[in-house]
Amino acid sequence: MDKVDELLEDAKRRMSHSVDALSRELMHLRAGRANAGLVDHIKVEAYGELMPLNQVATTSAPDANTILISPFDKSLVHAVERAINTSDLGLMPHTDGSLIRIPVPPLTDDRRKELVKAVHKHGEECRVALRNVRRDANDQLKRLEKSKELSEDDFHINLAKVDKVLETKLSELEKLISSKEKDITDF
Repeated sequence: MDKVDELLEDAKRRMSHSVDALSRELMHLRAGRANAGLVDHIKVEAYGELMPLNQVATTSAPDANTILISPFDKSLVHAVERAINTSDLGLMPHTDGSLIRIPVPPLTDDRRKELVKAVHKHGEECRVALRNVRRDANDQLKRLEKSKELSEDDFHINLAKVDKVLETKLSELEKLISSKEKDITDF
């Protein structure tokens, strides 16, 4: 594999990572219905260290208004409950023996508007990251052309390839944003 192919693969990989990071970030934003991914990132103090909730319990959403958490170790029920109470989600867990039920109340119109703004803010940050990757790739291509490792025609062909990858990733990004916005605004 030559330098140009490696450069294009690296740009594609970095752009994919940016879109994947946006996808994970949007999963943590609360839409109108319960989603087990909403609480997975919460850190729970377990066994003397902070661990993500999904490593100490199973989470599920049995219906649109409830998240159900079942800790692997029953002694962690109160630690999980405490971690949810101190999180910034504003959810109130109810312990039912070894299970924790979290009712997810419907969103207010103002909260929906705030969440849509947050989605667009995260989307814009991802767009900037994608453009930065394109700029880095284009700069590297310019260096290769300047050092005569790449002909002018190949330079322009590869610039177009980088732009094509960017357009594909921007399209994925727009689908993610519109899907999350639809989840938030539909009720």
